[in-house]
Amino acid sequence: MTEFAMTKSKTEETGLLQKWMPHAELIAAAICGILILAGWLLELQERSAIAIPLYVLSFIIGGFAKAKEGIEETIENKELNVEMLMIFAAIGSAIIGYWTEGAILIFIFAVSGALETYTMNKSYKEISSLMNLQPEEALLLRNGIEEKVHVSKLSIGDQILIKPGERVPSDGKIIKGISNLDEAAITGESIPVTKNIEDVVFAGTVNLTGSITVEITKPNNETLFHKIIQLVQNAQSEKSPSQLFIEKFEGTYVKVILLVVTLMMFLPHYLLGWGWTETFYRAMILLVVASPCALVASIMPATLSAISNGARHGILFKGGVHLENLSHLKAIAFDKTGTLTKGKPVVTDVFFANGNERDPLLLTVASIENHSNHPLAQSIVSYVKRELNKELLHPETIEDIAGKGVRAIVHHEEWRIGKADFINGLESAPEIVETSSQLASEGKTMVYIQKNNKVLGFIALKDVVREESSKAIKELNELGVFSVMLTGDSEKTARVIASESKVDEYVAECLPEEKVDQVKKLKERFQTVAMVGDGINDAPALATANVGIAMGEGTDVALETADVVLMKNDLPRIAEAIRLSKRMNKIIKQNIVFSLVVIMLLIASNFIQILDLPYGVIGHEGSTILVILNSLRLLR
Repeated sequence: MTEFAMTKSKTEETGLLQKWMPHAELIAAAICGILILAGWLLELQERSAIAIPLYVLSFIIGGFAKAKEGIEETIENKELNVEMLMIFAAIGSAIIGYWTEGAILIFIFAVSGALETYTMNKSYKEISSLMNLQPEEALLLRNGIEEKVHVSKLSIGDQILIKPGERVPSDGKIIKGISNLDEAAITGESIPVTKNIEDVVFAGTVNLTGSITVEITKPNNETLFHKIIQLVQNAQSEKSPSQLFIEKFEGTYVKVILLVVTLMMFLPHYLLGWGWTETFYRAMILLVVASPCALVASIMPATLSAISNGARHGILFKGGVHLENLSHLKAIAFDKTGTLTKGKPVVTDVFFANGNERDPLLLTVASIENHSNHPLAQSIVSYVKRELNKELLHPETIEDIAGKGVRAIVHHEEWRIGKADFINGLESAPEIVETSSQLASEGKTMVYIQKNNKVLGFIALKDVVREESSKAIKELNELGVFSVMLTGDSEKTARVIASESKVDEYVAECLPEEKVDQVKKLKERFQTVAMVGDGINDAPALATANVGIAMGEGTDVALETADVVLMKNDLPRIAEAIRLSKRMNKIIKQNIVFSLVVIMLLIASNFIQILDLPYGVIGHEGSTILVILNSLRLLR
């Protein structure tokens, strides 16, 4: 069985346990409640001999799950925990004859535990839903014959048929057919994406329209889908600094409480003149109300809920520590190409001197550029095909001059297409020079066109700023985050892009290794800094920043290099992630303050002897339930 299949099997088993666990705990709590009611009614009829066995049963049935959990954790960690405090309190109440109060404590503790399990399951729902998106079988093509096989049997190079309405079982590239695919499982984007031959498809996405034949490019356990699942699993298991502190604090706190309770069993009798029963009773109440159940539950449910919320919206966090850090962000550095800009040059202007027909010239230029692999050439070809929708010509000869341009013969005429220094007699065309100089000042790149020693015109291209970039920067500014663009482009181009994207500052002619130094300088100025890049050449800078944010768009490389991954290249998601982080930290603070206030009020009420055990139990366990429910707001 493959690693992925084993992971899926284990997750499904865990999911079944988690699915039935809260039901089992709630059923046990319900039976416990019925037994307590029956025992209380029997006590009213002075039939204690029958009532006490019912209370004992309620103790066993209602407290079994939590007692088992507490004892196992105590043995494993060699540290007492809050579950053990509850067990001691319930047993102590029974010893002094407060059977009803002890049973009520067990009952509410059982209900609280069941609700806590339920809320944890809500946060783990994302991983379960992801698992359900992974197909079990694929339609393998062998010598033209279709055969259904388990996805774990697929190998690199295998060809599979994916029909309309089916999910893609493994990562691959289309070798036959065209279709629209729903990639929401990967990118969080609900709008379908058109896929053609040679385009990459990802496991877990849905084929909506046409049948496609796909060649497998990755083993099943290395697909992007599988890596996303692993990332979410790891993020849910990784604890934030706040959670680690609380867990460390819990062990010390429990020991202190047990010491204070032990003193409480004796000192009030001698110092305040309380009776032994009252002294022991108040010690048991203190044991209940001083237990840090709500405090311990203040952080983890909130963190898990926030991570799940982000995963649902295409924002993947590698752990609670990164989510927590985002709220403290003071500055953010952006790579330019592929981050603030689209990363691909697009044709922005076409200029031909008077007397030259635009469409025939464009068709010839595209026919020549079609034989070049240069990004500018490919952009020109795409533009002409889209504009003219005509079949390209076939040049008689083609010569690609590296770093200069292309020379070709079309219809017995010589053409040159490329840089200014590749074109002869450019200075003799002042109109073209003047117009191109003006466009160059806007950060555009010129591709000049010459036919038989006559300069005809030029095509201007530019790596355009994403439509959402300025919106994202504006949202970050509103959150008080300073923005900086780091680019290897010239000062002129950098200035134009910085102006269009609205960043606060830019650094031009910045080599990849210099980006690390710039991030370090930003950390000196602002302390907490994020770096946003494409996850490949920006890896060193991403690692240097407090939080590395990668533009994902279906790249598993991004998952490897960053702390936060935007599965769709949607920059406004960064501000959304920061707001989510701030919400999480705010809710955690609310939970901690509320928990401590309730504990102090209950302890004070106990010392002045106005708090009875049932009300102490309700106050203590009720605060735990409220804290968990407050954390669940982050799922919205």
